[in-house]
Amino acid sequence: MHSGEALNRSSRIYIAGHRGLVGSALWRHLTDEGFTDLIGASSSELDLRNRDDVFEFMREKRPEVVIDAAARVGGIHANDTFSADFLSDNLQIQVNVMDAANYIDVDRLLFLGSSCIYPKYAEQPIKESSLLTGVLEPTNDAYAIAKIAGIMQVQASRKQYGRHWISAMPTNLYGPGDNFHPQNSHVLPALLRRIHKAKENDDAEVVIWGSGTPRREFLFVDDLAKASLFLLENYDEPGTINVGVGEDIAISELAALVSRTVGYDGALVQDTSRPDGTPQKLLDVSRLTALGWRATTGLADGISRTYDWFLEHQGSLRKH
Repeated sequence: MHSGEALNRSSRIYIAGHRGLVGSALWRHLTDEGFTDLIGASSSELDLRNRDDVFEFMREKRPEVVIDAAARVGGIHANDTFSADFLSDNLQIQVNVMDAANYIDVDRLLFLGSSCIYPKYAEQPIKESSLLTGVLEPTNDAYAIAKIAGIMQVQASRKQYGRHWISAMPTNLYGPGDNFHPQNSHVLPALLRRIHKAKENDDAEVVIWGSGTPRREFLFVDDLAKASLFLLENYDEPGTINVGVGEDIAISELAALVSRTVGYDGALVQDTSRPDGTPQKLLDVSRLTALGWRATTGLADGISRTYDWFLEHQGSLRKH
């Protein structure tokens, strides 16, 4: 099976991390597209850091396609505080999944990384060719190094075994199923939760980390799921490919948009003693656009849908 060939809707597809933000969106989309043999295992059923258990799972289940959406993820605070865990856990997860996939001769695999793999001061918008051309953002370099290693493993597996494996690098993701933890979440769900709480408590102001000037790009996770299937059926090259929307927004503007969505009319105050992270992170998505795919969910609509999900699931939100 090569690029340009549709996946058989009866193929057994293993989605690693199927309960997470990305994995659950993939499951939704593939189900909607008529795939009938999706498999997954929650972290309580299968610890992907346990090599023997991963090999046993793959030998037993024999997936034909693997999508690796499993990762230990978090925002600036979590990455900076638990850098050893982020490096070790993510390396173990992806090495075990890919080694086991090679062991049972899986021909099609999609590895999902992160735009933080690119140098801190990469030319904007960031082209795929910027990889490994400069220093990384120090607050998440451990996570980035793990993901870069994953790209290398995809390329090495293609070269050594002749696999049709690919890797894709999404920009900042958000949507239903996100992590809304007060300390360990990414910027958009963190803002959403904090501003919602401020509205509930009638707080006069909300403090936003940093200067508010850094610019970020946000992709609705269901759009990433659509792009993932598109790439499995239309892309077959060793180099990674960017997945994003092609436009960004300042954090201060994002906070204002979240406030409007939530209906909070208090003040937004910037705490400039907090770190900003990378000044700008906008992906060049021209290669993906040239293949014929582009994101369709606007930021305001995506935030509104995410907030609706948050309101419905407040009682069962992840605690870590």
